[in-house]
Amino acid sequence: MAEHPTTTNGKHDRRQAWLIASRPRTLPASVAPVIVGTALAIEAGAFDPVAALVALLCALLIQIGSNFANDLGDFRRGTDEQGRVGPTRVTTAGLLTARQVKAGMFVVFGLAALGGLYLIILGGWPILVVGVLSIVAAIAYTAGPLPFGY
Repeated sequence: MAEHPTTTNGKHDRRQAWLIASRPRTLPASVAPVIVGTALAIEAGAFDPVAALVALLCALLIQIGSNFANDLGDFRRGTDEQGRVGPTRVTTAGLLTARQVKAGMFVVFGLAALGGLYLIILGGWPILVVGVLSIVAAIAYTAGPLPFGY
């Protein structure tokens, strides 16, 4: 993927910038627990394909939101300077503004929460606790007031 996506007129391609910000290479980390949970549900005779799909979508959205929060937190703290080694950080690279990344983070976490409502109806309050803690941890990692990622 290009380091700084551009269109033919030289302007940054926003869709590609959002794809970079989502960090697709990190997404398998969110898929693995859902696969394990699905396998356990199948073994227990309690498999629900809709619930499995919603859980997968929510897990992916939380991982993407975490990536947005990390990009934003590192940018605000000056951790990701120009010329850093590693994947492009869209805020530091100027591909997206901090405001855009923050808005994207809230949209993605909001969509995960909406999907989570369905899962809470099925699984009860433990799903609520896991979902809330997941989102809080995603934000707190580098964007919170006491970032434990450092």
